[in-house]
Amino acid sequence: MTRLNDLYFKKLLGDKNRKNLTLSFLNAILNKDEREYFTDITFLDKDNEPLTLDGKLSKLDIRADLNDGTQVDIEVQVCPFKFMAERSLYYWSKMYSEQLEKSAEYKKLKKAIAINLLAFDYLEDEQDWHNIYNLLNVKSHNKLTDHIEIHFLELPKFTLKDMRKIRTSEAWLAYFSGRYTKKELEEIAMTTPAIKEAVEFENTFLQDKIERRAYEQREKAIRDYYSYMSAYKEEGLEQGLKQGLKQGLQQGKLEEKFRTATNLLKMGFDIETISKAVELSREKIQELSEKK
Repeated sequence: MTRLNDLYFKKLLGDKNRKNLTLSFLNAILNKDEREYFTDITFLDKDNEPLTLDGKLSKLDIRADLNDGTQVDIEVQVCPFKFMAERSLYYWSKMYSEQLEKSAEYKKLKKAIAINLLAFDYLEDEQDWHNIYNLLNVKSHNKLTDHIEIHFLELPKFTLKDMRKIRTSEAWLAYFSGRYTKKELEEIAMTTPAIKEAVEFENTFLQDKIERRAYEQREKAIRDYYSYMSAYKEEGLEQGLKQGLKQGLQQGKLEEKFRTATNLLKMGFDIETISKAVELSREKIQELSEKK
């Protein structure tokens, strides 16, 4: 079971019938205490998004409003993508700007949070699995506004240090990482009820033939897409190597002609004769003559 399969992820955390799980995940990742807990969530995206769009994978993420007006976008990314920062900022900007209707006042804008759950290492200079970005003054590091917040959760960097003192955020990362056994997940679920419910939903999901079929089709679509991309990349590399070899051979022949022409000039042959002998223009032979 690939728990970061975006179709499954959305079924798990993007359904109003399980919004308690989404609130558990968000409150944990955003480090909310009892005084700040988000208590309700309204999902904004459509339930019937297509598996494919014009032959390309559509983007399945979770868009929602929280009870205080905060906007949130949760996205999972399985395969490495080097423009995650740019893409996340772009979707954050759309989420933020779409709050205002025509002629609305800026004071009505609410905080917007983008959360990226990644199955690969992305932030090379960071050691922690959870990194948060805001808009800061480069000198004083004072925050300009708290309206922008972008999170990166990198699963390969996550390690559960103490099973007995596990935080809810760590429990969720352990679940999505897929690196822990059924017994270990049962132990985690004992201290984190939301994980127990997630595991129960997973079992029900896998037993549902229709849901499992949709999940398998999504997995196949993802595999096929990246397989095609890999094949195109390899084909492009092969063509590039062939072209480079061809150009190299052509360059080698050209250099050989230059050497021959230079030697003939030294022997006193005229430009016209050399031009015909080595198949170079008279202008090029003249240039070689001036350099000689």
